[in-house]
Amino acid sequence: MNDVKKLSGKKIRTIPISNEEWNKHLIAMINSGVEPELLEFFHQLKDERDEYRILVDITNSVLAHLDRDGMVAAISEDIHRYFAIPSVSIAFLDGGNAVHFPVIHCLWKEGKGNYCEQKNYPLAESDIQNRLQHPQAVALNAETTEPLLHDLYSVGMQVALLLPLTFNSHSPGILILAHTDIGAFTPAVCSLLGQIASRISIGVDNSNAWNEITRLKDALKQENTWLNEQIQNAESLNDIIFQSTAMKNLLRQVEIVATSDSTVLLLGETGTGKELIARAIHKLSPRSAGPLVKINCAAIPASLLESDLFGHEKGAFTGATSTHIGRFEMAKGGTLFLDEIGDMPLELQPKLLRVLQEREIERVGGHQVIPVNVRVVAATNRNLKQMVEEKTFRSDLFYRLNVFPVEVPPLRDRPEDIPPLVTSFTRKLAARMNKTIDTVPAAGIQALCRYPWPGNARELQNVIERAVILTEGSTLNLQLNELKIPPAAAPIATVHVTPRKLPAMFNPQTPENDDDERARILQALRETNGIVAGPKGAANKLGLKRTTLLSRMQRLGINTREL
Repeated sequence: MNDVKKLSGKKIRTIPISNEEWNKHLIAMINSGVEPELLEFFHQLKDERDEYRILVDITNSVLAHLDRDGMVAAISEDIHRYFAIPSVSIAFLDGGNAVHFPVIHCLWKEGKGNYCEQKNYPLAESDIQNRLQHPQAVALNAETTEPLLHDLYSVGMQVALLLPLTFNSHSPGILILAHTDIGAFTPAVCSLLGQIASRISIGVDNSNAWNEITRLKDALKQENTWLNEQIQNAESLNDIIFQSTAMKNLLRQVEIVATSDSTVLLLGETGTGKELIARAIHKLSPRSAGPLVKINCAAIPASLLESDLFGHEKGAFTGATSTHIGRFEMAKGGTLFLDEIGDMPLELQPKLLRVLQEREIERVGGHQVIPVNVRVVAATNRNLKQMVEEKTFRSDLFYRLNVFPVEVPPLRDRPEDIPPLVTSFTRKLAARMNKTIDTVPAAGIQALCRYPWPGNARELQNVIERAVILTEGSTLNLQLNELKIPPAAAPIATVHVTPRKLPAMFNPQTPENDDDERARILQALRETNGIVAGPKGAANKLGLKRTTLLSRMQRLGINTREL
C-alpha cells in the first residue's frame, strides 16, 4: 500500500507506487480468479492512493510559499494538472480593506500555458461574503451581477465552484474554480476539492499573517530610519538662541499658533533655522506627544516623492515588493514638516491639496481611502507668490498652506544675535571635538557682526566649525580672510534687550562683556583672599576650571598680587 509519512515537520512525502505497478497487480489478481469484492476493494485503494497523492502535493505547494502570488500560482498548477480545471482564483477576505478585496486569477489556455494577475473588486458591489457559508456551484452567464463571476464568464467559463476557506473559526478567503464544461464539478470531484480547500485555508491564513508581519517590519524599518534622522538632526529646543527684537516677535507668533491645529507656512532664506521653528511649534502644540516627521521635497526624486508621502501597495510598480507606509501615516497624531515645499512637482500638488482639505490619502496603486490625523507645517526659501504668478505653483495650494505665514528674519537683520550664537556654536563644537575653548576674541565677534551672512546661521556655524578645527589652544582661531568683511566704521555697541517672559526654550542669552567679567572675577578673588585653586578657591566659586580662570585672568590683566 501507499505509505504516507511526515518528514522533518515541514513537508509530507509519499513513497509512490506507479500506475504500471498497480496494473500489474490488477492483472495478476484477475488471472488468479480473485473475487469481484476484492477487485472492488483494490480499485478503492487505488482511488484513495490517488487522492492522497493529490492532497500531499497540494499541501506541499501550500507550505512552500508564504507570498500570495507564489502560493496561488503553485496551487493553480497542481489543480490544473490533476483536474484539468482551466481557471483557479483565490479571493482574499482578511478584513484588511473595507472598500475593496483582492483576487488573484490564474487562467490556463490550451497551448499557451497560464498567466496570473491580481485585480481588486469593490466590496459594495459584490455579494462574495454571502457565499462564505457553504460550498456552491454557480452557472455563469452574461446576466451575472457579481463583477468577479462576470469576469470569469467573459473569458469563456460556464460554471464556477466557490469553496469557502475556513480556518480557526474565520474565513480568510474563497477558492474559486471555473470550467468551460458545465458538468465538470461532479459530487466526487467537489468532495475532493473541498478537502483541498481546507488545506489551502491554512496557507492563506499563513500568508495573511506573513503579509502583516512584513507590513509591520516595513513600518518598523521606516520608523527606525525616521528616528535615526531625528537623532542626527535633533537640536535642543533651548538652542533657539536670540536676544533681538525680531526673534522675540517671531517667537510670540510661534506661541500663539502652536496651540491651534492650523497649517503653518514658514518663509525665510536658507539657513535661517526654519526647521528649529517647526520643532518649536510641534513641541508647544497639543500634538507634542505624537511624532514630528520631516520630508524634504527637494531632496527626493519626483518619481518617488508621491510614494514617500502617501505610501504604496505591493505590486504598485516595479520593485514594490511589499506595502510601504508613507510619511502622512507615519505622522499620525503628530506633525508633518514639509521642507522646501516650493520644490514640490506641479503634478503632485493637487494630491497634497486634497489631503489638506479632505484629511485622507490613497496609497499609490491602492484604492482604499485612509483617514489621516496630521498637522502640517511647511517651509520654503522661495517666493511662492511669484511662483503662483508664473504658474509654477498652484494658487489653491498656496492659499491652503498660507493660513498662518511666519517670516523668519535673516541673520543680517538681527546682528545682535551673532555673539550668543558664536558662543553657543563654539561650546558645542569644541565639546564634540574634545577641545577646551573658553575664549572668543572680541575683535573677531565684532567682525562677524559686520558680515552680511548670505547663508545665515548655517554659514555662521560652518565658519565657527572651521575655526574650532584650526584651534590648538583655548582661544578660538577665527579665519576671517575669506569672508571679505568690510572695515569697521565705529565700535559696535552691545545691544541689550529686556527679556519678556517666554517658555524656557526661548530664554534669550546675553553675553557677558569684559568689564562685567573682570569685576566678577575680582570680587571672587577678594572673597577667597586671592586663592585661585582648591575647594575654597575662586575657580570653584565661579564654577570654572583652574586653567580656565587663569587664562581669563591673563586675558583681562588680573594679577592676584595687586589685590
